Amino acid sequence: MPKVISNERISRDFWVMRVAQPNEARMGQFCMLRSWDRYPLLSRPVSVFDADPGTLSFLYKVIGEGTALLSRCREGDAVTTGRVLGNTFPLVSGRIAMVGGGVGIAPLYLAAKTLKAHDPATTVDLYLGFSDEALLVEEYAAVGDRTTVKVGGFITDAIDPEGYDCVLTCGPEIMMRVLYEKCRASGTKLYASLEKRMACGFGVCLACSCGTTAGRRKVCTDGPVFPAEEVF
Repeated sequence: MPKVISNERISRDFWVMRVAQPNEARMGQFCMLRSWDRYPLLSRPVSVFDADPGTLSFLYKVIGEGTALLSRCREGDAVTTGRVLGNTFPLVSGRIAMVGGGVGIAPLYLAAKTLKAHDPATTVDLYLGFSDEALLVEEYAAVGDRTTVKVGGFITDAIDPEGYDCVLTCGPEIMMRVLYEKCRASGTKLYASLEKRMACGFGVCLACSCGTTAGRRKVCTDGPVFPAEEVF
């Protein structure tokens, strides 16, 4: 089983766990995490925050028993990650905006790193929204060209999609729906990473199914990234 390299508390409810994991991960993908204990039975879907050769990092929020157990893991503890799951954000270039809310900022870090590495001429503007405390602002600023942070209120108020070639987003559904309406009005393409409860991660349990313009789809296997016009 993968071993914990570090598990750092970065705020009251948020942690970053780094795990020795040989499987590669791409921007937007996730793993089904569970602590070394056999309880709870079901793993928790957690977005990949960062990926380096031999390691994966996860930014997660403690909101229940499963994530509380994850927060108690220490260096050297074994965790269950399973294989890397889901599709990815598209490899876009040009002038890109990324909009994240709360723990939804997690997949945008690797996305920004990936797009900048793929095409250094690409500009990435990050818009990060939080309810009560900003997280990892310096880290995100280091991988983007401009970082806008809003604590309280709505991060969607800070972005004008006009002029961007593409927008990537992850966060509360209401935030992403508002962003979609702004992008639709400006004719800007938007890709959304959906956050859903999952039991298996393999498309068997159907717990994460969502409605799309093409019928019901599974967030774990068909997503989590969708063109926004298909799901909103």
